[in-house]
Amino acid sequence: MFFTYLDDTPVGKLLIAGDAQGLRHVSFGKSHFSAPVTTPGDDWEFNERQLQEAVRQLRAYFSGKLQAFDLPLAAEGTDFQRRVWNALCKVSYGTTASYRDIAKSVGNPAAARAIGMANGRNPIAIIVPCHRIIGSSGKLVGYGGGLHHKQTLLKLEGVA
Repeated sequence: MFFTYLDDTPVGKLLIAGDAQGLRHVSFGKSHFSAPVTTPGDDWEFNERQLQEAVRQLRAYFSGKLQAFDLPLAAEGTDFQRRVWNALCKVSYGTTASYRDIAKSVGNPAAARAIGMANGRNPIAIIVPCHRIIGSSGKLVGYGGGLHHKQTLLKLEGVA
């Protein structure tokens, strides 16, 4: 696994990791909840070159020049988690959806809490846009990087 950092973002330092299969992690340097990875594994290799396209696209996103990422993703998770993460990717830039909306989109309208759990285990923050998922009341709820970062990302996208 290769990794690098992106330091100069509106949400602080990001850890970016991937391999030949695709991007596996975009994580905040510090997590307020149970983010999957916040530090590189012992067997990971620092390699900026291998992740330069992910870094380029993230920089373009943060500068307001990119609204849709085009990267191979290789997140590891259960079948249910991967279905949820795929549904998250369909929530467009500048919009939000509720946990209930995502539950309906994966064919299980009563699974809003399970959606929240899968959302919280998303290993590819920002690119798999879990920050766009809000409570059915319209309030910002839960975010592995902290609600202040969720608010920052939504504001960047013109939502908040």
